[in-house]
Amino acid sequence: MNILKKGDSGLAVRDLQKRLNQHGATLTVDGWYAEETEKAVIAFQLKHNLPPVGQVGPRTHAALSGQQSEKLITQAQIIESAKTLNVEAAAVAAVAQVESAGSGFFTCGRPAILFERHVFYKQLQQESQELADEMARQYPQLCSTQRGGYVGGSAEYQRFNMAYLLNPKAAVEACSWGMFQIMGFHWQLLGFSSAAAFKTAMDKTEGEHLQALTRFIAADSGLHKALKAKKWDEFARRYNGPAYAENNYDTKLSRAYLQLSKIYEVPHVAVSE
Repeated sequence: MNILKKGDSGLAVRDLQKRLNQHGATLTVDGWYAEETEKAVIAFQLKHNLPPVGQVGPRTHAALSGQQSEKLITQAQIIESAKTLNVEAAAVAAVAQVESAGSGFFTCGRPAILFERHVFYKQLQQESQELADEMARQYPQLCSTQRGGYVGGSAEYQRFNMAYLLNPKAAVEACSWGMFQIMGFHWQLLGFSSAAAFKTAMDKTEGEHLQALTRFIAADSGLHKALKAKKWDEFARRYNGPAYAENNYDTKLSRAYLQLSKIYEVPHVAVSE
């Protein structure tokens, strides 16, 4: 489902405006996603405890359709994360908007994943070089020294399920999970008792995904400091890797923060050095 945002136009925007009016807005149904439509979206999001980003993605579409899901991230959880990290809520919201994979769950209801066969090889290698090489020989689509083999979307569960049968722990560790696509091998860093416990949390809600992100940021002093100071280039370099500039992550984060700092009506969060 495409994200609708300010500047868009067409039938999808007309449908959005009609549904917003059904929920109390008084928009002219003209098919233009202008300032008034953005304000109506933000008002709807605030009313339904959704992050008030002014854009319409899977969560807002679901709420407009009357679907209630405890799996969706909420504004209150964004605020709680900001308090935990002692940063501005708009900064956390910017990270959630830019760095997330969209929805934390596939339409089938399972958490979003991407299975990395080269990571599966590395995790097996920690147990036994012989085991890793044998798995690579027998199951090259699941285990390899090279990246690749992706099938995308919920079909990634086909590869994950097969790998899970071979080695549950390494399979969990070889996936990036949820809304923020955090690698499973970070389970100890994030304070989980096992890879299985990490997976159980990821299976639950986007709120759990946000908690994992919060712990991930807190565990990296450089990343945490960059977020607190809103040094988006440094944050993007640490979070996205050295090629962050090629995808303009720093620019996207900066723009998102500037927008959200104006519209994110949340209690003040003190920031200390």
